[in-house]
Amino acid sequence: MSRPIKILWDNEAKADLKLIFEYLKLKSPQAAKNVIRDIVNQSKKIYFTEQFQVDEFLGEPYRRMVVRNYKLIYKIHSESEIRILQIFDSRQNPIKLKK
Repeated sequence: MSRPIKILWDNEAKADLKLIFEYLKLKSPQAAKNVIRDIVNQSKKIYFTEQFQVDEFLGEPYRRMVVRNYKLIYKIHSESEIRILQIFDSRQNPIKLKK
């Protein structure tokens, strides 16, 4: 059996989570909690580093997983470790993702 994947969150990704929560909380505190919970829980379902697709806009080495309307952008750090770099609302223009 392979070793579990260690998931590291960059400060930018943590800040993105907070911004998403603060924005959604204005409409519905419960919905905000649900979205954040889903994002965090889905990130824990990465069982191997190349499990998800290469991001079509950023290309290698960036991979993405989609949770609701959000893309979790991650990069393989080692065979047993990934780093979540950013959470991006996929309803936005993808050009913003490169910034």
